[in-house]
Amino acid sequence: MTGLLPEGFHDRLPPLADAAARLERRVLDVAHGHGYEQVDPPLAEFENALSRRLKAGRATDAVRFVDPVSQRSLAIRPDMTAQVGRIAATRMAHHPRPLRLSYAGVVLKLRASELRPARATRQIGCELIGLDSVVAAREIVGVAIEALAAAGVVGLSVDFTLPDLVDAIGSGASDDLRDRLDAKDAAGVAAIDRAYLPLIEAAGPFAEAIARLRSGTHAGALATRLDGLEAIAQALPGEVALTLDPTERHGFEYQSWLGFSIFARGIAGEIGRGGSYAVVHESGAEEPAIGFSLFPDAILDAGLAGGERRRLFVPLGTDPQRSAALRRDGWVTVAALTADDSPQAQLCTHRLSSEGPVAI
Repeated sequence: MTGLLPEGFHDRLPPLADAAARLERRVLDVAHGHGYEQVDPPLAEFENALSRRLKAGRATDAVRFVDPVSQRSLAIRPDMTAQVGRIAATRMAHHPRPLRLSYAGVVLKLRASELRPARATRQIGCELIGLDSVVAAREIVGVAIEALAAAGVVGLSVDFTLPDLVDAIGSGASDDLRDRLDAKDAAGVAAIDRAYLPLIEAAGPFAEAIARLRSGTHAGALATRLDGLEAIAQALPGEVALTLDPTERHGFEYQSWLGFSIFARGIAGEIGRGGSYAVVHESGAEEPAIGFSLFPDAILDAGLAGGERRRLFVPLGTDPQRSAALRRDGWVTVAALTADDSPQAQLCTHRLSSEGPVAI
């Protein structure tokens, strides 16, 4: 029983732990190449300050405890986006905008879902603060897709949504109508206002959904947003599948004009999420922002992180300079430390012969 862990926690062993580090490094390298510099916020903060910045129901996800030093209540982050917003609004408030930041770390939730029972997971993301224009959105969505492709994830698809769709139409819709639109309850929507039914019917493949919305009753009010969505979609690689669900609000409660979820073939559920939102400064002023978060655990658990395990067994007595040259060529060298050591014992995929690496 000494190896028993609490519910929702797990060890990640080789080679999955190596794959996790490789995936994170590739994502952050792509982000860095686009000018996103990494920040590393602490695992816990004062509960009151963190809760103010956590949106939707995420504040209730935080694990709380009393700090024995300050005697104040602390909270372990259930989401890193709020911490990046705090950094942008306080310690980097003087920095020229737009501000590009990336991050990666562990988040901890008080409770897990049935679909994803893990309570401690990793989160990787980018935030562009100071701008939420179509151009900024094109960059953010493009960086997310490029980073996942660099990490070896294939079969990508993006599902767009318009979180403030009802507000954009400007008809003063009730909360009941919003909830029924979000739930795709056509009968319930029809009972309240049949004019909103075309919004539910528009969900589906991107081009077809856009065409339906442009021909619908609310086309005029949505024209600018639809133009923006098309501009974002046109910038993405052709192999990325695109869909649009204009009334989806679940999980996008604090996004403004744009929201998107990223999926990959072979994985149940989303592997990333993003959209436009507002960073709140200490004065109460709001600053536009847009960003994305990736959930690498789902990718790793499905074995879609890419890359192969290559370990080269180096016999006892091999010239160290030869081993160093092989490592520079990208090999992982595992040196024999005893005469009876073997490639099988060291879980190697190749062994070094006089002619070079040989597959086992």
